Amino acid sequence: MSTIADVAARAGVSKATASRALSGRGYVSESTRLRVADAARELAYVADSTATSLATGRTHAVGVIVPSVERWFFAELIEGIQGALLEHAYDLALYSAPDGSDTRSAVFDAVLPRRRFDGLIAAGIQPGSDELDRLLQLGRPLVSVGAYGEGSSTVSIDDAAAARIATEHLIDLGHTVIGFIGGSAESHGHSFGDGRRLAGYHEAMQAAGLGAHMHAVPSPPTMPGGYQASVDLLGDRRRRPSAVIGVCDEAAIGAIIAARRLGIAVPTELSVVGIDDHQHAEMFSLTTIRQQPREQGREAVRLLRRLLERPDGAIERVVAASALVVRNSTSPIR
Repeated sequence: MSTIADVAARAGVSKATASRALSGRGYVSESTRLRVADAARELAYVADSTATSLATGRTHAVGVIVPSVERWFFAELIEGIQGALLEHAYDLALYSAPDGSDTRSAVFDAVLPRRRFDGLIAAGIQPGSDELDRLLQLGRPLVSVGAYGEGSSTVSIDDAAAARIATEHLIDLGHTVIGFIGGSAESHGHSFGDGRRLAGYHEAMQAAGLGAHMHAVPSPPTMPGGYQASVDLLGDRRRRPSAVIGVCDEAAIGAIIAARRLGIAVPTELSVVGIDDHQHAEMFSLTTIRQQPREQGREAVRLLRRLLERPDGAIERVVAASALVVRNSTSPIR
């Protein structure tokens, strides 16, 4: 069985440098890291994680908490996180903790406090349940995806700006009666990002003097949720908007399906905008605000590694780029 000394000799570096390159702790140049990684692969070297943990006090494992592994955003996010962790020889412990479930309570109350992780990455933190504070109290480096808060580094898009841009796009096309699909009637019932998106829609409508024409319909941020909410909204001709914004692309696609079943043509009779650029957005020719969850996952790992290397370093907030992608689901009002 190959040892770290064998890897160091093959790569032409010291054992200390080889260890830093494979563990991700401490600085080595990118060319050296790749050379050591190649040597380890050629020698089929596998680090003894137990010995490494005893020697360094590190587990070389990261806990990742998401509300769902089925929704597109979180599945893409996990892919990005996993890829970046594997590049630096970290293990990933994944916890799917649906909002409001007994599983989520167990993860926060029992599982995370007793498990040893070098750090945590949490996505979809609920704003009304002090979840961020509870994670910070565990005393481990923490990066949150989507939720802003004191004490943790954060990766997100500007959710309020995304919804504001989507609303302004529709206003520029001449729409005045614009609905919003998704989120919850109760502030504690939706994710932080969904709440910010609803606020951005309100802000843009109020700024345009269209506050009297706002109509937000609560629904789960899913295709079935968006479909059912849109059936209720579009089925009444007296209050039917000429355009709708989905809190996410899945809700917006649900709105498109509802419109088709009601005989409402998109976009000539109803314009629809989403937020995310979901994998099916192109299929439905959906105008949307693009974000890239895989890149956000990789960025979250970068921030976490920085915290591990410099525990006293400054907290960082990274706002990922997002842009309006115009397709064929929107058009000027007739």
